[in-house]
Amino acid sequence: MSPSSSPVRLAVLGAGRMGGILIEAFVKQKLVPPKNIFATVHPAELGKELAKGAVKTSVDNRAAVRKADVVLISVKPQTVGAVLEEIAPELDEHKLVISVAASVDTEYMETRLKKKVPVIRAMPNTPSMVGEGITAITKGRFASQKDVETAQHLFGAVGKTVVVDEKNMDAITGLSASGPAFIYIILESLAEGGVKAGLSRELATLLAAQTALGAAKVAIETGDHPALLKDMVTTPGGCTIDGILELEEGGLRVTLIKAVMKAAIRAKELLVRDAK
Repeated sequence: MSPSSSPVRLAVLGAGRMGGILIEAFVKQKLVPPKNIFATVHPAELGKELAKGAVKTSVDNRAAVRKADVVLISVKPQTVGAVLEEIAPELDEHKLVISVAASVDTEYMETRLKKKVPVIRAMPNTPSMVGEGITAITKGRFASQKDVETAQHLFGAVGKTVVVDEKNMDAITGLSASGPAFIYIILESLAEGGVKAGLSRELATLLAAQTALGAAKVAIETGDHPALLKDMVTTPGGCTIDGILELEEGGLRVTLIKAVMKAAIRAKELLVRDAK
């Protein structure tokens, strides 16, 4: 299938937080009409309104997959294997499986399916909830370029997409998937500095968040190296260089590098594999 084909029929297995974010974006961007979305949830969540358009939900994974062209797996990593084995009878080479479960590689999914089903592994991040996410996409052995384009089309509804080699997914998990938490700590700290300098907490938080948003947008739109952009703000003998000196003495740069590396290493440790 391709983005230009007839409206996709989408099964979302495990429509929790990330699954719900994606469903809402697909509906809002008119990529998938609500009637074409077949979502499954934990029994305790039945009856809750899911996204705009009140997408109906059930607990029957196989029934949802049977109706769909694309299957989005959004369950916990430890559950992916069991879900794949459950839905395998409903899958064939014409149905695309996309997993957003962390630390579950395409080889693992293909092994559990035991048939030539196109599989894609995707790693979105939580800013997807406001349309400013970034999703890394990698394909399995049986997925085609059209399948990749379909995934890009869908995840483009919640931000940017990048197509990568699977060997890079752990590093991406450490950077863009874990990264928002690191950024929030930086925002909180900047706001605390503003409070210390006499600003109200509400104003300090707004100033910190908008400053981070604006700086990120400049980096993306200009394509300039962050070091060059930093130098544009830093005037000789000015305020900024004193602040930068404090950051360097406090080890912020090294600490952030180590945080990304630690998260990436942990992602590799959590990699779900078949027992030998």
